[in-house]
Amino acid sequence: MSFPLVPNGTLITPTAEVGRQLAVTLARLIIKAAQPDDQVRETLRAVYANDATMLLQVGQIVATEFATIAAANNYWRG
Repeated sequence: MSFPLVPNGTLITPTAEVGRQLAVTLARLIIKAAQPDDQVRETLRAVYANDATMLLQVGQIVATEFATIAAANNYWRG
């Protein structure tokens, strides 16, 4: 794999908003890692973009990533 799966090597973020953005990035990276062929991913995008069940699964992946990030940040409590 030629790209990091955790950008900047950390899950620590200054705010929940930045954590949510990181969750989306991590979800995209895991899809890229699972299917490294750009053309195949582009073809599949048209499939899941029109399938409500698949879109809900994408949301679940982001939610799982966000839960991990939130835990790593102690839920942004000081």
